[in-house]
Amino acid sequence: VQLQASGGGSVQAGGSLRLSCANSERTFSIYDISWSRQAPGKEREFVAAISWSGSNTYYTDSVKGRFTISRDNAKNTVYLQMNNLKPEDTAVYYCAGRSNIGVIVTLTSGYEYWGQGTQVTVSS
Repeated sequence: VQLQASGGGSVQAGGSLRLSCANSERTFSIYDISWSRQAPGKEREFVAAISWSGSNTYYTDSVKGRFTISRDNAKNTVYLQMNNLKPEDTAVYYCAGRSNIGVIVTLTSGYEYWGQGTQVTVSS
């Protein structure tokens, strides 16, 4: 399963970006999808996830109320809408997928398929 992340860029604090995670395979709709991020010198951090149906979502505390994860299975795409961005959100953002097991897995190590990453830079 190949995932393609896009939508990163440079914005000022308080700005918004929407990341996309796309896949061309018909089986995309059966995978839970997550977003993680990695800042320079830091470990990869789990940010958000959405179940295959879109009915369940998870957010790490630092992004709750600012980030929204959603999916359009007809377009084989998962989105991460990021509002009110802060300098500490600066990182390379990765999307990842895994088969659904009934609960959302909230560990980066629990995901099998990874995209290439997209850079998000927030300036103060």
